[in-house]
Amino acid sequence: MKNKILFDVFNEVSSKAWKQKIQYDLKGADYNDTLVWESPEGIKVKPFYHEEDIANHLPNIPFVNHGWHIGQLIYAGNVEMANKAALKALQRGAQRLHILVPSEDIAVAVLLKDIDLEKTAVYLEMQFLSERFVQSVLNLTPKAADAVFFNVDIIGHLARTGNWYSSLEKDHEFLEKIVETKGHHALSVDVSLYENAGANMAQQLGYAMAHANEYLNYLEQKGSLGKMKSMVFKISVGGNYFFEIAKLRALRSLWKGLLALYDVVLDCHIVAYPSKRNKTLYDYNINMLRTTTECMSAVLGGANTVINMPYDALYHKSNDFGERIALNQLLLLKEESYFDKVANASDGSYYIETLTKQLAEKGLELLKSIEKGGGFLKQLKEHTIQGKIKEAGNKQQERFNEQKEVLVGTNKFQNEDDKMKADLELYPFVKINARKTLLVPIIEKRLAEALEQKRLQDE
Repeated sequence: MKNKILFDVFNEVSSKAWKQKIQYDLKGADYNDTLVWESPEGIKVKPFYHEEDIANHLPNIPFVNHGWHIGQLIYAGNVEMANKAALKALQRGAQRLHILVPSEDIAVAVLLKDIDLEKTAVYLEMQFLSERFVQSVLNLTPKAADAVFFNVDIIGHLARTGNWYSSLEKDHEFLEKIVETKGHHALSVDVSLYENAGANMAQQLGYAMAHANEYLNYLEQKGSLGKMKSMVFKISVGGNYFFEIAKLRALRSLWKGLLALYDVVLDCHIVAYPSKRNKTLYDYNINMLRTTTECMSAVLGGANTVINMPYDALYHKSNDFGERIALNQLLLLKEESYFDKVANASDGSYYIETLTKQLAEKGLELLKSIEKGGGFLKQLKEHTIQGKIKEAGNKQQERFNEQKEVLVGTNKFQNEDDKMKADLELYPFVKINARKTLLVPIIEKRLAEALEQKRLQDE
């Protein structure tokens, strides 16, 4: 009762009144020039947001009533070691596993030994196409139909490598067969490639939907769309905290709108990872701060699973310390920071709701433009997509070079005594292999690479 009386004492303040007060306090300085800034997506960000900003146009986002899960990335180059690493990660608190499978010849029974698939979902990302491998997994896990995700993404492979696995026809035939066989959770869309190559958020959303629409359209024509239960979206989350929250929410809104055209219900299953784009070789401990806020954005944005990146992943081989720290960051968020207690914690924030709506609108506009231009595959083959991403990446690189986009310890506030040459176990820069491709691949590249190469030469 006291609180109600207290609120009755104060009159509501309109958005116009707030702006007038700000303009008065600026003492003649221009409001827009001084306080309003524009994002790379063309969104003008105001110094304050009001209930009036979201009146009558809240984003249409499906309610995410699940808890988020802690994931762990496992490389199955050596199947016995991969199984031990997976079991250790689960023992330490991981709840889901993302397993990179480089060869169809691995022993699936050894890889998944002692992993309780009734409690632990597994994302199997095959770096090949093989019906035999898929069937071997299905034979081993007959009662765990909803626990195994086959992250098949033939278009993502084409965009990343410049080539199909075999050919357009054979790859699509496999796509249809795996959906018919294991339709529940068979396909994924690798949106992380676009973020790590420099695409802005509107582009990531538009390309994600256009990419996914290629699958929806193909499967509808083949009569297989009804076999699916979900589409997995692999998302990389960058350092723009509130925008990244809005990006994930906008993805769900766009997905719901896209599915309405096909009259089907498919879960938008988001697996989120920290971006590689802003990670650095020098002052590498700051990577822990970056990944912490990025994982927070992923949680608040509504990711189903969050998989962290070790702070030293750029230059160290997989090691127990780095992976334990990465896992502990997620455990701290979930168990000690109460990030698992409230579903949709970002709902109702005037700022985030407005950003969600604006990003969704820009993503939808781009999706319509791509479809009008013949679809995602056609524009990929014409190198239109690659050109747009490169243009956006170059603009971001220019901002980094001019210190308008700051990575502390790298392009600003450098520690001149920091030496890294002797610690490199991995090559931390883009590798270009001369080979014949059907189209120009989309190349991931970190912002700090050129600067770091120069610093290494000067050591």
